[in-house]
Amino acid sequence: MKLRIVKRGMWWSDGRPREPAPSAVEGSGRAGKPGSIPASIKIGKHCALALALSMALAISSVGGQIVDRVVTNVNGHVVLQSDWEQEVAFEAFSNARDPDSFTSAERNAALDRLIDQELLREQVRPSQPAPADEVAARVAELRNQVRKEVCKLHPDCATDDGWRAMLQRYGLTQSSLEKRLGDQIQLMKLVEDRLRPSIQIDQHAVETYYHDQLLPEMKKAGSRATPLPEVFGRIKDLLAEKKMNELLSGWLASLRSGSHIATPESRAGEQNR
Repeated sequence: MKLRIVKRGMWWSDGRPREPAPSAVEGSGRAGKPGSIPASIKIGKHCALALALSMALAISSVGGQIVDRVVTNVNGHVVLQSDWEQEVAFEAFSNARDPDSFTSAERNAALDRLIDQELLREQVRPSQPAPADEVAARVAELRNQVRKEVCKLHPDCATDDGWRAMLQRYGLTQSSLEKRLGDQIQLMKLVEDRLRPSIQIDQHAVETYYHDQLLPEMKKAGSRATPLPEVFGRIKDLLAEKKMNELLSGWLASLRSGSHIATPESRAGEQNR
């Protein structure tokens, strides 16, 4: 993944950084789309061996059928096929899409975001779970978001039973959803603590954005020109989030360049050298 930082508490639903659109003074952007981070991946021979061993341990079978496998290894931490499918399912659920509608590029972008999440977790592995009230608030926020889209076609999703049935259709449960959102909250706090103190947006930057970008957009849309004082705070927040995304992209690129990231395909390439 690439982390999406939209607004505080609204990120990683599709997993990628979003820059707000100028006309709405809001956010949108990663992985396979503008804002994605090209990163070189270093693969060591010892990492390829670790991947082979972890694959042997992670693959299990029922009646001779493989039910899980390793798809990548990030500095010794494995990401399983089931992790990947859960990420795709969560993104599909959050955006009211059919998981089967995801293209190969979108699926690979989801795997990229899982890798980025693991790289960030290596920086700090929280000893305590995210506060229950924050998790509950995010669940309620996501439920309202999904309800606006899905309940138009499936009115029963507004009930508790309908909500659980909808989660089940995506291979999710209430507990797995809460854990995922809790993990997002923890990683967001890590990013905030690391990057936010270095972000300073001065008055000149806000005024420049207002005159060079927002006013022309308003004029093009035929809208009334909103006075600067009325949008000053929103523009400042927008520029701060934009800067946060830039810093996050650079940090993730740095983490990737110093990491060993192996996939079954890269292991095959190592053996063929």
